[in-house]
Amino acid sequence: MATVAPNDADLTQDGLPANPESVVVRFAGDSGDGMQLTGGQFTLSTALAGNDLATFPDFPAEIRAPQGTLFGVSAFQINFGSREINTAGDAPDVLVAMNPAALKVNLAALKPGGLIIADTGAFTKRNLDKAKYDANPLEDGSLAKFDVLAFDISEKTIEAVKPYGLGNKDALRSKNMWTLGLALWMFDRPREPIHDWLRGKFKSKPDIADANIAALDAGHAYGETAELSGPLKQLHIEPVPSDPGLYRTVTGAEAVSLGLVAGAQLAELPMFFGGYPITPASAILHHLARLKEFDVTTFQAEDEIAAICAAIGASYAGSLGVTSSSGPGIALKGEAMGLAIMTELPLVIVNSQRGGPSTGLPTKTEQSDLYQAVYGRNGDAPMPVIAASSPGDAFECAIEACRIAVQYMTPVMLLTDGYIANAAEPWKVPDPADFAPFPVEFLDQPNDGENFLPYKRDGKGARPWVKPGTPGLMHRIGGIEKHELTGNIDYSPDNHQRMTDARKNKIDGIAKELAPQGVTLGPDGDDAGGKLAVVGWGSTFGPIRRAVDNCRRKGMDVSHIHVRHIWPMPANTGELLRKYDNILVPEMNTGQFKTVLRDQFLVDATPLTKTSGQPFQIAELEEAISKYFDGIPDNEGGQVLVNDDQLPSPDGGAE
Repeated sequence: MATVAPNDADLTQDGLPANPESVVVRFAGDSGDGMQLTGGQFTLSTALAGNDLATFPDFPAEIRAPQGTLFGVSAFQINFGSREINTAGDAPDVLVAMNPAALKVNLAALKPGGLIIADTGAFTKRNLDKAKYDANPLEDGSLAKFDVLAFDISEKTIEAVKPYGLGNKDALRSKNMWTLGLALWMFDRPREPIHDWLRGKFKSKPDIADANIAALDAGHAYGETAELSGPLKQLHIEPVPSDPGLYRTVTGAEAVSLGLVAGAQLAELPMFFGGYPITPASAILHHLARLKEFDVTTFQAEDEIAAICAAIGASYAGSLGVTSSSGPGIALKGEAMGLAIMTELPLVIVNSQRGGPSTGLPTKTEQSDLYQAVYGRNGDAPMPVIAASSPGDAFECAIEACRIAVQYMTPVMLLTDGYIANAAEPWKVPDPADFAPFPVEFLDQPNDGENFLPYKRDGKGARPWVKPGTPGLMHRIGGIEKHELTGNIDYSPDNHQRMTDARKNKIDGIAKELAPQGVTLGPDGDDAGGKLAVVGWGSTFGPIRRAVDNCRRKGMDVSHIHVRHIWPMPANTGELLRKYDNILVPEMNTGQFKTVLRDQFLVDATPLTKTSGQPFQIAELEEAISKYFDGIPDNEGGQVLVNDDQLPSPDGGAE
């Protein structure tokens, strides 16, 4: 199960490494089988065991697809180990398939020799037909290259919960808990935290809690007592070395929500969130609604336009206005974003990207809203854009978005995507003292002698923020062009030119105060440069980092540069990129950031694109990187390699 080939002495009888550093497990079943819940609780137990981890929930867009069909399959993948984990892994070591459709949809991803755990009770003729199987794959030899453990999980679940008087249909709702119990045994995980969670979840229905606990314990006991021969073994994954501190698992949506609250607190402002439900952004509204004690007001509007307009109104009134959506909703918000730019009011807009265009792929991930974020408004309407690289990074990015919004009096777009929003990772809860406050000062008296000039700018190019009703500071607000100082309506050509330039210069000036763009992996500072830089943004961070690390271990002169501030970019970005002979830009779109880099810095960036709705695999990136280095010899005429034992192993990439 490890991703680095071991010595023969380290192999168990079935050819799997005896002491893996990491394991990739995928739970898959019908969208009603509770796979996301199962994966979430296995993630909790993994975090409590001290392993590093990354997850990838993958579920259908339909609220409830027909049971047993191929397009109704829901899956949850987790990569966990005793070393740093950057991705959810490429190919699973273990696939838990709750029905034939789950097996068919996910089998191609399983690595050769991997373990399949299948519920034979679900492999009925009807379910096989729905999955378009001509014969039962558990019996026809088609799975010969895998280890297969097939038994009737459904029957064993019904037997386990029989004392609680549940009918078969209700009893089968607990088979995900039976499966989770087996998985907990396989990887030496305690059951008590799951017991506590079940009692809390079903506090008002103790019989249901007891039935689920019985199913969980039965699955665990099966692993303990069945004395199975063959592929099922118990593996203990040691905790990962980590800095002391308080840790928790966090999804991107949770981290964004917490970061927005932290940003508002650092600005010493109440926060108003206007939202409208849309996958995968809805979770932010759900999380923020539970944080009212931090002076957070949440408002579910009747549509996307109302949501952003309410947030703009809240900013005008002196709160930090926030709104969120995904690509289709961001398109609807476009005119109102222009209004926030014209009125120069702070606003944070979170875009949890998904596959498009139009309704597209509601539950699949993509990075195809970059053009929309940077350019997608009428008129010259520049706006800062920040992209989070992981669930944990989304917390700091949300704070940064709040800071820029209030200090520069501008809307800011924060980009995440479906992978970041839904995925989870361990997160060291930061010390609040590590974040510098940026308290807002509202103007409460004239700023030009006895006169008030609502568009008189400070050193950052920002106009003053005035709460409505402040005595003597009445001024016009709205989307029609204003005089560069008085704020009165002014259509004159020279004034519009100056105001257009002022809005642009304000945003361009942000680049000067950003920290210099650094090299994520590879020589940095004066030593930066080389044959190839892999330049990424957003959720491609994990697979790029691991792929570049693997290639550097093989002696390739490749570096990883990851950009957080998409617009404007740090002032040194162009100079840094020109130090490399080649630039490769992997992104989950048709090459949008590549175009921005070419446009801004005149560098010959090469795209590596993917629009399948799935994240990049490490192996895909390694293959693309290796093409730049084919034929590079060492002193003996062979490929440049280093001792793998001196370096960390990859997250499921090519060995």
